[in-house]
Amino acid sequence: MGLDQQLIRALPKVALHEHLDGALRPATVVELAAEDGHQLPTTDPDALGRWFFDAADSGSLVRYLETFEHTLACMQTREHLVRVTREFVEDSASDGIVYVEARWAPEQHLRGGLSLADAVEAVRDGLVEGMDAAASAGRPLVAQQIVSSMRHLPPRRDVAELAVIYRDDTVCGFDIAGPEAGFPPSLQASTFDFLRRSNVPYTIHAGEAAGVESIWEAVHLCGANRLGHGVRLLEDADGGRLGRVAQYVLDRQLPLEVCPTSNLQTGVCSSVADHPIGRLAALGFNVTVSCDNRLMSSTTLSRELALASDAFGWGLDDLRRLTLNAARSAFYRYDKRERLIADVILPGFERAGVATSS
Repeated sequence: MGLDQQLIRALPKVALHEHLDGALRPATVVELAAEDGHQLPTTDPDALGRWFFDAADSGSLVRYLETFEHTLACMQTREHLVRVTREFVEDSASDGIVYVEARWAPEQHLRGGLSLADAVEAVRDGLVEGMDAAASAGRPLVAQQIVSSMRHLPPRRDVAELAVIYRDDTVCGFDIAGPEAGFPPSLQASTFDFLRRSNVPYTIHAGEAAGVESIWEAVHLCGANRLGHGVRLLEDADGGRLGRVAQYVLDRQLPLEVCPTSNLQTGVCSSVADHPIGRLAALGFNVTVSCDNRLMSSTTLSRELALASDAFGWGLDDLRRLTLNAARSAFYRYDKRERLIADVILPGFERAGVATSS
């Protein structure tokens, strides 16, 4: 029997792998789609929420990604981007999240006439409004954005440059998003080289729909600071012995951004109990937990942690370790990370009865 979800909700949490366009409230999608004249499968918010989950629950990453047609249609104006982002932050705070990184691809939000800079500034302003609202409600948090480029399209230097231009203005890093199989990280190697030379941290989706080769490329050819998902690392293992790629990731404690329910939906495994996260954590990998897409997975970070707690018997000490993993892996200034840990995370777990030695 795992920890109660309400107890987990009260704990301070850190979310590193959260897609902004996968976290809209169903009611917001209905309202904004009506304003834009976009046709939805249904205009009943509850039914629409179920439709998103069912459509994403196909076992195929490609099919999963098709659901974003409807959310992206609602995020093409400054007003809509600000609102969606503000609500994203408010929902994060309501779930007890104290630090969150929202990733999204600015190039997908230009249909209404916005420039790339306009789009980034709209998300910035939504983050600020959300943080202000959360603080006023007594749930302060830090929210930043990760700008992404689409991996199945030619590399775009202008998107990577956004991470440089706005890195002191809510942008904390870079990512590549979209279908993994057939579009290896090395196709974007020039972008990652530019980011390294510009001192910008970045994460790379690898080891979800593609296997160990994708992880090897992300780490060795592209220099990833974190791995999005990375759960297929265990394919590089023979019984209890890790292969060279998995051992390299373990030895260097490269952070893994693991999203259990999302991985079930895209066919990584058939149940949470069979999810690689249990063994990865037991082996000492630098595991973190996030939602990926709250709307498509009908989930929250508290629910993800509760499911894992139930499946693997994780207690408060385990959740504290996962939270510290995430906090220390955040694309956030070192001094501010340490202050967040000392002033917010450790006291929060101490109140729940967990010793604070780190």
